[in-house]
Amino acid sequence: MVTIVVGGQWGDEGKGKVISYLCMKDEPDIIARAGVGPNAGHTVVYRGKKYPLRLTPSGFLYEKAKLLIGAGVLVNPEVMLKEIRDLGIENRIGIDYRCGIIEEEHIARDKGSGHLAGKIGSTGTGCGPANMDRANRSLKLAQDIAELKPYLTDVPQEVNEAIDAGKKVLVESSQGFGLSLFYGTYPYVTSKDTTASMACVDVGIGPRRVRDVIVVFKSFPTRVGAGPFPTEMSQEEAERLGIVEYGTVTGRRRRIGRFDFDMARYAAMLNSASQIALTCVDYIDEESRGARSYDELSKAAQSFVEEVERRVGVPVTIISTGPELEDTIDLREEKLGI
Repeated sequence: MVTIVVGGQWGDEGKGKVISYLCMKDEPDIIARAGVGPNAGHTVVYRGKKYPLRLTPSGFLYEKAKLLIGAGVLVNPEVMLKEIRDLGIENRIGIDYRCGIIEEEHIARDKGSGHLAGKIGSTGTGCGPANMDRANRSLKLAQDIAELKPYLTDVPQEVNEAIDAGKKVLVESSQGFGLSLFYGTYPYVTSKDTTASMACVDVGIGPRRVRDVIVVFKSFPTRVGAGPFPTEMSQEEAERLGIVEYGTVTGRRRRIGRFDFDMARYAAMLNSASQIALTCVDYIDEESRGARSYDELSKAAQSFVEEVERRVGVPVTIISTGPELEDTIDLREEKLGI
């Protein structure tokens, strides 16, 4: 049984919190990381402690799960090894031996004068140049890095054997639909596709093995860096609403906008969404902050959730009302019987 979680906007949708909640609630046997690489930042808050992550699966808090990094994910060994040490996950992390490796020269090229860092607001983490080298067949792989050898594995083999054995597998992607190299706001995008289909490729599973695709939308979408943002509001308006955020990786202030229903419908279509997770619903009004049942939401928040469900055409099953994992409304049993 495979569930894929992807972002439906420009990243920063709150996937880390949603994934962590799902892992603690559903207790998957394997949590596999798909996506681009360390240019993604997921923040998990648990019992008052913040965990900013760049490569480790956000569901690491569920200690019985095996954590895997798919072959499609770029790995910066320094970042990966530090997270392994800091989180104490040495005995349950597996890195596919075919993962591409980001080296210092990739980071230098990414930050180079006149390159994408200035034009489109690249994160400067080396992912774009590394993916260029991979396409040119000149990139080092994880199997070439001595320090990573204790953690190397064949991720598709592990994942597919788990599926065959009837185990639960959760695949978490990074970035968001609007940053897809093919379907996003090109050229203001990341260096590969970011849809659920690509997540399957990243971890080595076929599309017929997927049961659910959960697309995560933020009530007030955000974007870091340059690029089209049709529903963007001014910083002053965002401040009046009390919405001031900064990117996990870059530290740059996020641009804030109103919910874009057209974009959400398109993202749901291309990702074949079976469920929607809606985050930051407490931004609608403070009355809904920390709500843990649908009845606790304000009328305004309930109306917004119902409008998203009606106009996007996919059931809203997970509603996040605050940063803590417990600040979550889970409607899956009520709406889907699961």
